[in-house]
Formats: sequence, C-alpha cells, structure tokens
Amino acid sequence: MVSRRWKKEIIVTDRTGVVGVMLPRDLPREQVLPFARRAREVGFAELWVVEDLGFRGGIAQAAAVLAATGDIHVGIGLLPVGARNAAFAAMECATLAELFPGRISVGVGHGMPHWMRSAGAWPPSPLGLLEEYVRALRALLRGERLDVEGRYVRLSGVALETLPAVVPDVLTGVRGPRSLAVSGRVADGTILAEPVTPEYVRAALGQIAAPRPHRLIAYNAGAVDTDADRALRAARPALAWVGEPDLAAHVEPLPFAAELAAVRAQCASREEFALRLPDDWVRRLALAGTPEQVRARLDELFAAGVTSAVLSPVGPDPTAALETLAALL
Repeated sequence: MVSRRWKKEIIVTDRTGVVGVMLPRDLPREQVLPFARRAREVGFAELWVVEDLGFRGGIAQAAAVLAATGDIHVGIGLLPVGARNAAFAAMECATLAELFPGRISVGVGHGMPHWMRSAGAWPPSPLGLLEEYVRALRALLRGERLDVEGRYVRLSGVALETLPAVVPDVLTGVRGPRSLAVSGRVADGTILAEPVTPEYVRAALGQIAAPRPHRLIAYNAGAVDTDADRALRAARPALAWVGEPDLAAHVEPLPFAAELAAVRAQCASREEFALRLPDDWVRRLALAGTPEQVRARLDELFAAGVTSAVLSPVGPDPTAALETLAALL
C-alpha cells in the first residue's frame, strides 16, 4: 500500500498503487522535455529518469524535467554509489528537494559492474559501500551532522546548511538477495528492474523483510493496444535480454523458469530468443496487451506489494507510445 504521507504528495490512481512512466535514456535531445510535459498532461503520476554510463546524468535530467513540469513526481533511478561522494550527492539531492518540495525520490545502487569497472569506480565490497552510503545519505538529508569513519564513507562534521521542507525518499535499485536485505535494513524503498512479475515481487519482498513501511517500484516494458497481438509484437524486443544469467532471480519464481532457460540456451542471439518467446510468456514478462489486460496485470502487481508501477515505452516513437499507455489511467 502507498503510505498516507506519500498519497498527499503526488497524484495517485484509484487503485492501491501509482502508475508512472520512464523517460527513455536515448531519447533525442529535442524530445526530452516535450516527453516529460506530455507524460504529465496525459495523467501519469510519476516520471522516472535513468542514469546509464555514456548517456545522460540523472541529477541533470531530474532538474530539467522538474522545472519543465508542474506537479509530476520525478524519480531518479538510479545513481551509482561508487561514482559520487555521499556528502556531495546529499547536497545535490537536497537542492532538488528544496526547490521542488515533495516532488523528488532518489534511487541509488551498485551500478552495472562492467560500466563501473570501466570507469574505475567498482569497489572491493559493493554491499559494504551501499549500506554505508545509504545510511549517510539519508542521515544528511534529515539534517544530521555526521562524523563517520567507515570503510568507504568518511565524513568529519559534515552537515547540510539548508534543508528541504520534505525529505526525499532514498531507494535502492538492487537485485540479489543480499542486496535486497540491505535495502530492507537501510532504505525507504526498493526499485526492481524489469521484468517484474507478481511472483518476483513476492520473492523480493521476502528478502527485503523491511521492519518499517517500504516503497516498491517496479519497472516493466509497457505496450498497450486495442489489438493485443500488436501490443505483444511491440513488447517482444524489449525482452531479448531476459534470459541473461544476472536475471535468474527474476525468472526463478515463475512456473516456466526451466523452460525459459532451456530456450535461451538453444538460441544463438538475444534476437532469436525474443522471437521464440511464446505469447503467454511475453504477457507475463511485460505489461503488454489491451488496456483491460494490462490493467489486470497492474492490479496483480499492486496486490503483490508494488507501490509504483513504472512503464518503459516500447517502439520507435516513445512520445506517441505515451498516448496509448495513458489508456491505463
């Protein structure tokens, strides 16, 4: 369920969760702000920006779309903790939260290992860094003055001089059981990357085991069409990498997990794998189909514990896809 405090700060659907949309990382420059404005106009409650190495920075994107839109809530998903000093990250996040009260959530995580290694920012203990970092970031945003001598986070009398009226939530974008357990201990919520099914949500929540209210953000490829087959065809390419080893936790809870692994092993490429996915698997691994079918899938996610379902538009024109995805609202 969405907390009472959270409901006061953003627009919500008449269901038990929030429906948001993702700003594509490779959207052409001239389309970024029009996409954000249109997402608000058609009724999405949240807009999430991503930070992937070589594309656009999360803080800069969030600032731009917050300024360009009136009241949509913006999530950053996610900032890799190995790339930013915790004190300076707190300063940046507090600035956004101060200028746009109640409209920002901050996601942090390990980052993709090969990207982080290529940038010289992969730590010896990613879990240790994540836990120290989230504890420090949340404390600084709450106005605490910190003296910390950790393995990775070292602060001496650091505090923010100006504080936001609404302290932003700090969430972690993680996958593995140990990382999910860290998220449950120290974060305000968890971001689950696609594909997110109800089965995976329940498994992840068991590993998170948070002692207090905990937000759960679910990313999924989204394709809505009055023609269900056309929606499935649009969503299929977005699932090409589902069979990769680092996504084993996503599919293990599914009844067809062994079959999916077998199909992936038989395929010479991701593209071949995507083409061989049965339609029923595509329906389970993406939010794809008619508006009625996708609404039913959203309700299943919300019932499993998701508080925000974030749709990643598929197809050649993400802005046009917003119009069809808006049929869910």
